[in-house]
Amino acid sequence: MTIQAIAFDAYGTLFDVYSISQLADKYFPRRGNELAQLWRSKQIEYTQLRTMCSMYKPFWEVTQDALVFVCKKMALSLSLDAQNALMGQYARLDAFPENLGALQALRTAGYKLSILSNGTTPMLQSAVDAAGMQGLFSHLISVETVNKYKTAPEAYQLGPDVFGVPAKNILFVSSNGWDVCCATWFGYTTFWVNRADAPLEELGVTPHGIGRSLSDVVAFVSQYHS
Repeated sequence: MTIQAIAFDAYGTLFDVYSISQLADKYFPRRGNELAQLWRSKQIEYTQLRTMCSMYKPFWEVTQDALVFVCKKMALSLSLDAQNALMGQYARLDAFPENLGALQALRTAGYKLSILSNGTTPMLQSAVDAAGMQGLFSHLISVETVNKYKTAPEAYQLGPDVFGVPAKNILFVSSNGWDVCCATWFGYTTFWVNRADAPLEELGVTPHGIGRSLSDVVAFVSQYHS
Protein backbone atom coordinates (compact mmCIF):
# COMPACT_ATOMS: atom_id res chain seq x y z
CA MET A 1 0.00 0.00 0.00
CA THR A 2 1.25 3.47 -0.91
CA ILE A 3 0.52 6.70 0.90
CA GLN A 4 -0.16 9.28 -1.79
CA ALA A 5 -1.36 12.18 0.36
CA ILE A 6 -1.58 13.23 4.01
CA ALA A 7 -4.57 14.97 5.61
CA PHE A 8 -4.04 16.66 8.97
CA ASP A 9 -6.62 17.57 11.55
CA ALA A 10 -6.03 21.18 12.56
CA TYR A 11 -7.09 21.85 16.15
CA GLY A 12 -5.00 19.99 18.69
CA THR A 13 -2.89 18.42 15.95
CA LEU A 14 -1.29 21.37 14.17
CA PHE A 15 -2.50 24.16 16.44
CA ASP A 16 -2.47 24.10 20.24
CA VAL A 17 -6.04 24.77 21.39
CA TYR A 18 -4.88 24.98 25.01
CA SER A 19 -2.41 27.78 24.31
CA ILE A 20 -5.45 30.04 24.64
CA SER A 21 -5.12 29.59 28.42
CA GLN A 22 -2.34 32.20 28.59
CA LEU A 23 -4.58 34.95 27.27
CA ALA A 24 -7.53 33.67 29.29
CA ASP A 25 -5.46 34.05 32.45
CA LYS A 26 -5.14 37.76 31.76
CA TYR A 27 -8.90 38.19 31.87
CA PHE A 28 -9.62 35.51 34.46
CA PRO A 29 -6.57 35.09 36.71
CA ARG A 30 -5.76 31.48 37.64
CA ARG A 31 -8.79 30.25 35.68
CA GLY A 32 -7.26 30.20 32.19
CA ASN A 33 -6.33 26.53 32.06
CA GLU A 34 -9.72 25.40 33.32
CA LEU A 35 -11.46 27.65 30.82
CA ALA A 36 -9.36 26.33 27.93
CA GLN A 37 -10.09 22.71 28.87
CA LEU A 38 -13.85 23.22 29.25
CA TRP A 39 -14.07 25.42 26.16
CA ARG A 40 -12.53 22.73 23.98
CA SER A 41 -14.74 20.00 25.44
CA LYS A 42 -17.92 22.01 24.93
CA GLN A 43 -16.87 23.02 21.41
CA ILE A 44 -16.50 19.38 20.37
CA GLU A 45 -19.76 18.45 22.09
CA TYR A 46 -21.63 21.15 20.18
CA THR A 47 -20.24 19.98 16.82
CA GLN A 48 -21.40 16.46 17.57
CA LEU A 49 -24.85 17.50 18.73
CA ARG A 50 -25.39 19.75 15.73
CA THR A 51 -24.32 17.04 13.30
CA MET A 52 -26.52 14.39 14.92
CA CYS A 53 -29.52 16.73 14.71
CA SER A 54 -28.69 18.19 11.25
CA MET A 55 -28.44 21.67 12.75
CA TYR A 56 -25.13 22.83 11.25
CA LYS A 57 -23.67 26.15 12.29
CA PRO A 58 -20.20 27.40 11.20
CA PHE A 59 -17.33 26.38 13.46
CA TRP A 60 -16.48 29.98 14.32
CA GLU A 61 -19.97 30.47 15.74
CA VAL A 62 -19.94 27.11 17.51
CA THR A 63 -16.62 28.04 19.10
CA GLN A 64 -18.04 31.36 20.30
CA ASP A 65 -21.18 29.69 21.66
CA ALA A 66 -19.01 27.25 23.60
CA LEU A 67 -16.97 30.11 25.09
CA VAL A 68 -20.09 31.97 26.23
CA PHE A 69 -21.56 28.84 27.80
CA VAL A 70 -18.38 27.88 29.63
CA CYS A 71 -17.95 31.36 31.09
CA LYS A 72 -21.51 31.18 32.39
CA LYS A 73 -20.86 27.73 33.84
CA MET A 74 -17.69 28.97 35.53
CA ALA A 75 -19.49 32.12 36.78
CA LEU A 76 -17.07 34.35 34.89
CA SER A 77 -18.18 37.74 33.61
CA LEU A 78 -17.28 37.68 29.90
CA SER A 79 -17.02 41.24 28.62
CA LEU A 80 -17.29 41.97 24.92
CA ASP A 81 -13.61 42.98 24.90
CA ALA A 82 -12.59 39.67 26.48
CA GLN A 83 -14.78 37.69 24.11
CA ASN A 84 -13.37 39.44 21.06
CA ALA A 85 -9.80 39.03 22.29
CA LEU A 86 -10.20 35.30 23.04
CA MET A 87 -11.92 34.63 19.73
CA GLY A 88 -9.27 36.64 17.92
CA GLN A 89 -6.57 34.55 19.55
CA TYR A 90 -8.39 31.38 18.52
CA ALA A 91 -7.95 32.44 14.91
CA ARG A 92 -4.16 32.44 15.37
CA LEU A 93 -3.46 29.70 17.87
CA ASP A 94 0.13 28.72 18.58
CA ALA A 95 1.48 25.88 16.44
CA PHE A 96 3.35 23.04 18.13
CA PRO A 97 7.10 23.72 17.86
CA GLU A 98 8.07 20.65 15.82
CA ASN A 99 5.33 21.05 13.23
CA LEU A 100 6.97 23.32 10.70
CA GLY A 101 10.06 21.13 10.35
CA ALA A 102 7.99 17.94 10.14
CA LEU A 103 5.69 19.37 7.49
CA GLN A 104 8.62 20.61 5.43
CA ALA A 105 10.24 17.16 5.64
CA LEU A 106 7.04 15.51 4.42
CA ARG A 107 6.77 17.97 1.54
CA THR A 108 10.40 17.33 0.62
CA ALA A 109 9.66 13.59 0.60
CA GLY A 110 7.07 14.24 -2.09
CA TYR A 111 3.80 13.98 -0.18
CA LYS A 112 0.79 16.14 -0.97
CA LEU A 113 -0.36 17.72 2.29
CA SER A 114 -3.76 19.04 3.26
CA ILE A 115 -5.76 20.06 6.30
CA LEU A 116 -9.12 18.34 6.82
CA SER A 117 -10.85 20.21 9.62
CA ASN A 118 -14.08 21.29 11.26
CA GLY A 119 -12.78 24.84 11.01
CA THR A 120 -14.06 27.28 8.44
CA THR A 121 -11.78 28.16 5.53
CA PRO A 122 -11.03 31.67 6.90
CA MET A 123 -10.17 30.20 10.31
CA LEU A 124 -7.80 27.68 8.76
CA GLN A 125 -6.15 30.24 6.50
CA SER A 126 -5.65 32.59 9.44
CA ALA A 127 -4.06 29.84 11.56
CA VAL A 128 -1.80 28.70 8.72
CA ASP A 129 -0.65 32.27 8.04
CA ALA A 130 0.00 32.97 11.72
CA ALA A 131 2.11 29.80 11.98
CA GLY A 132 4.19 30.59 8.89
CA MET A 133 2.92 27.48 7.10
CA GLN A 134 2.03 29.20 3.84
CA GLY A 135 2.67 27.06 0.78
CA LEU A 136 2.90 23.77 2.65
CA PHE A 137 -0.68 22.59 2.01
CA SER A 138 -2.21 21.92 -1.37
CA HIS A 139 -5.70 22.09 0.12
CA LEU A 140 -7.42 23.53 3.18
CA ILE A 141 -10.45 21.25 3.36
CA SER A 142 -13.31 22.48 5.54
CA VAL A 143 -16.39 20.49 6.47
CA GLU A 144 -18.39 23.64 5.74
CA THR A 145 -18.85 22.30 2.20
CA VAL A 146 -21.00 19.42 3.52
CA ASN A 147 -22.47 21.14 6.61
CA LYS A 148 -21.56 18.18 8.81
CA TYR A 149 -18.78 17.90 11.35
CA LYS A 150 -16.41 15.02 11.87
CA THR A 151 -17.16 12.20 12.58
CA ALA A 152 -19.84 12.20 9.86
CA PRO A 153 -18.81 10.03 6.89
CA GLU A 154 -19.59 12.97 4.58
CA ALA A 155 -16.87 14.97 6.34
CA TYR A 156 -14.25 12.24 5.99
CA GLN A 157 -15.23 11.67 2.35
CA LEU A 158 -13.91 15.13 1.51
CA GLY A 159 -10.33 13.81 1.58
CA PRO A 160 -10.76 11.14 -1.13
CA ASP A 161 -12.92 13.54 -3.14
CA VAL A 162 -10.28 16.28 -3.15
CA PHE A 163 -7.27 14.06 -3.79
CA GLY A 164 -9.01 11.64 -6.16
CA VAL A 165 -7.57 8.55 -4.44
CA PRO A 166 -9.09 5.95 -2.08
CA ALA A 167 -9.11 6.74 1.63
CA LYS A 168 -6.65 3.89 2.30
CA ASN A 169 -4.04 5.76 0.24
CA ILE A 170 -4.41 8.90 2.38
CA LEU A 171 -2.77 9.12 5.78
CA PHE A 172 -5.12 10.89 8.19
CA VAL A 173 -3.27 12.44 11.14
CA SER A 174 -5.02 13.63 14.29
CA SER A 175 -4.25 14.20 17.96
CA ASN A 176 -7.88 13.57 18.88
CA GLY A 177 -8.43 9.93 19.80
CA TRP A 178 -12.09 9.93 18.78
CA ASP A 179 -11.23 11.50 15.43
CA VAL A 180 -8.46 9.11 14.47
CA CYS A 181 -10.50 6.06 15.50
CA CYS A 182 -13.48 7.15 13.42
CA ALA A 183 -11.23 7.97 10.47
CA THR A 184 -9.87 4.42 10.72
CA TRP A 185 -13.42 3.08 10.61
CA PHE A 186 -14.01 5.21 7.52
CA GLY A 187 -11.09 3.59 5.72
CA TYR A 188 -8.14 5.95 6.05
CA THR A 189 -4.66 4.85 6.95
CA THR A 190 -4.32 6.68 10.26
CA PHE A 191 -1.76 8.08 12.68
CA TRP A 192 -2.59 9.22 16.20
CA VAL A 193 -0.42 12.03 17.55
CA ASN A 194 -1.01 11.15 21.20
CA ARG A 195 0.50 14.27 22.75
CA ALA A 196 -1.20 13.76 26.11
CA ASP A 197 -0.27 10.07 26.48
CA ALA A 198 -3.98 9.28 26.68
CA PRO A 199 -5.44 5.76 26.63
CA LEU A 200 -6.88 4.50 23.37
CA GLU A 201 -10.63 4.92 23.08
CA GLU A 202 -12.61 1.74 23.84
CA LEU A 203 -14.10 1.51 20.36
CA GLY A 204 -12.56 -1.72 19.14
CA VAL A 205 -10.39 0.03 16.56
CA THR A 206 -6.70 0.92 16.56
CA PRO A 207 -4.89 3.56 14.47
CA HIS A 208 -2.23 2.26 12.10
CA GLY A 209 0.44 4.33 13.82
CA ILE A 210 0.85 6.12 17.15
CA GLY A 211 3.42 8.67 18.26
CA ARG A 212 3.90 11.63 20.56
CA SER A 213 4.55 14.40 18.03
CA LEU A 214 4.30 15.27 14.36
CA SER A 215 7.95 14.29 13.98
CA ASP A 216 6.90 10.67 14.52
CA VAL A 217 4.70 10.91 11.42
CA VAL A 218 7.83 11.48 9.31
CA ALA A 219 9.32 8.19 10.51
CA PHE A 220 6.02 6.37 10.07
CA VAL A 221 5.49 7.32 6.42
CA SER A 222 8.98 6.29 5.42
CA GLN A 223 7.85 2.65 5.42
CA TYR A 224 5.21 3.48 2.81
CA HIS A 225 7.32 5.75 0.63
CA SER A 226 7.81 4.35 -2.83
